[in-house]
Amino acid sequence: MIVVVEPDALSQEALRGAAGSGSVVVPDLDAAYRRINEQQDVDVVLIGPHVDLEGALALSDAMRLQRPMLGVILVRPRIDTATLSDALRAGVREVVKERDIDGVLAAVQRTVQLSHAVREKAGLGSTSDEPVELGRLITVFSAKGGAGKTTVSTNLAAALADGGRRNVCLVDLDLAFGDVAIALQLFPAHTLSDAVSMSDSLDETAVAALLTPHSPGLTTLVAPVEPGAADTIPAALIGRVLRLLRQMFQFVVVDTPPAFTDHVLAAFDESDYVALLATLDIPALKNLKLTLETLDLLNYPRDRWRVVLNRADSKVGLQLNEVEKTLRVPIAVQIPSSRSVPASINRGVPIVLDEPGHPVSQAIKQFAETFAAGVPAKALPASMRTDNRRFGLRRRSEKS
Repeated sequence: MIVVVEPDALSQEALRGAAGSGSVVVPDLDAAYRRINEQQDVDVVLIGPHVDLEGALALSDAMRLQRPMLGVILVRPRIDTATLSDALRAGVREVVKERDIDGVLAAVQRTVQLSHAVREKAGLGSTSDEPVELGRLITVFSAKGGAGKTTVSTNLAAALADGGRRNVCLVDLDLAFGDVAIALQLFPAHTLSDAVSMSDSLDETAVAALLTPHSPGLTTLVAPVEPGAADTIPAALIGRVLRLLRQMFQFVVVDTPPAFTDHVLAAFDESDYVALLATLDIPALKNLKLTLETLDLLNYPRDRWRVVLNRADSKVGLQLNEVEKTLRVPIAVQIPSSRSVPASINRGVPIVLDEPGHPVSQAIKQFAETFAAGVPAKALPASMRTDNRRFGLRRRSEKS
């Protein structure tokens, strides 16, 4: 259920249209508190532009502890940095301008989806004492730049999401020079650096406020815009964020920088699988061999390793059997080279979504299914799935 809080009659009608016919409109925050306390199925509170900001933030701050599955959306006449910062600290999931009705509609859809995911993970209504099942975390790594980590990460995440059949979060852990936002043509309101100010009260609601949606089933947590922000983010915070994301999503895919930083090691510690990339050239294979030896020294289990050979059909005089013999590990997947890949990056759409029948797409999809084995698809209700798909296509067309 969606509760709309707004005293002005004209704004009530506009917000009700965005929230849907099943929403309930109340004139003030006191009425909203009563409705929330009386009904446990409230998923979203949509707070209108004529509601006092301080009271709205107080409601959100209270709900993040009392009802973590409930999402608060704040609609404001104007949005400035101070409002965004205060809203983030209070656990508000989305802040939207008053006249942006399409933005309100999209925010409602995303928040309902996330609230359902949090409610499901929490096992609401279940009397079972079993622990919450964690999603699978896959870290994509190469010690050499230019191997295609971001390309593989974005396409792997999109393939796992499979048009909304699974919930996937893609994390850009290249804190200084991350490219996920650029590769997907995203314009995030928040990044990983915003988690620092909330480190003392970080929970699923707070992390949810940092996320940027891309397409049905695929959500992102992008790297800071300023390279210097990397120094302000402790590795322990990264581990905590990843653990929270595993509680919220079926899969978490982590893109990394080409170095064994403390942040990368924190991701390795949380990983179910580590996808290790290389290309068919001597420097890349040398770095991969050193990576494997380093992981051995750090006691990361070998059964978590998955070696990925990118641009595997390059005619450079190296044979695949010789590569496997040198590395002493099997190659899990061979991704062919193609000019369609950089073209898809320039369009801001993963090739698995842009050209699903392409050989590169097929190779990545088959690789994704090896991780998805045993994880059931959890499709959204048909109405929401259609709305989300429509939003995703509109977002891409507006930026093309």
